[in-house]
Amino acid sequence: MDAPRLSVVCPVYNEGANIGRQLDELGRSIALPMELVIVYDLDDDDTLPAVRAKEPGLAFPVRLVKNRFGRGALNAIKTGFLEARTEAVLVVMADLSDDLRIVPEMHRLIHEEGADIVCGSRYIKGGRQIGGPPFKNFLSRLAGTSLWHLAGLPTHDVTNSFKMYRTSYLRTLEFESTGGFEIGMEAVVKAFVQGRRIAELPSTWTDRVAGESRFRLWKWLPNYLRWYFFAFRGFGRKRPAPGVLP
Repeated sequence: MDAPRLSVVCPVYNEGANIGRQLDELGRSIALPMELVIVYDLDDDDTLPAVRAKEPGLAFPVRLVKNRFGRGALNAIKTGFLEARTEAVLVVMADLSDDLRIVPEMHRLIHEEGADIVCGSRYIKGGRQIGGPPFKNFLSRLAGTSLWHLAGLPTHDVTNSFKMYRTSYLRTLEFESTGGFEIGMEAVVKAFVQGRRIAELPSTWTDRVAGESRFRLWKWLPNYLRWYFFAFRGFGRKRPAPGVLP
């Protein structure tokens, strides 16, 4: 195998029904050399035997890593960030919700164009959201589009976890997030306030067909609001034209 150029971080919790298809999709959609870092909470997670069964036939290395910081997706993502060994880190879910077709272009924007973060965006031309709870979808769209218009944030979809990061940028952060998937939002708004380069690409998000979502809207909403208002610290920055990196 060629040396990996992309670290794919996938937090899991009993995704045995989905992970086999996700591994196949990763192999089909991402041609560049990569490593997959699967982060789990408990040793009896039913994802683990499903991964081990598929692993011998995969064209990329897989590392099964136990969550270092305590249970939950946020801590799993933090663990994955620390485990990454390449220039760029992509966060994907195991439930087949993310649009892996755009990963090569995301990586090009990091590797060749100097982006620090590339956001998959459901709320620009060419992006879509299929399924999911209507009220949650409404709040997500409202947060993303309002920050675009009011604060000048250079992405319409700040809440989407499907993002690629420059690893060296992640190494500069001390994450303050405490729950849910807010860590991706924190990384973006801090990059914006620091004047770093943020890009977005249209992306299709599809609700899971197997397993149970662990997203807890009302429990985590205050966490997202914290980073929503933090973004206004970057108010007044000149936003680049669509498709152009600053």
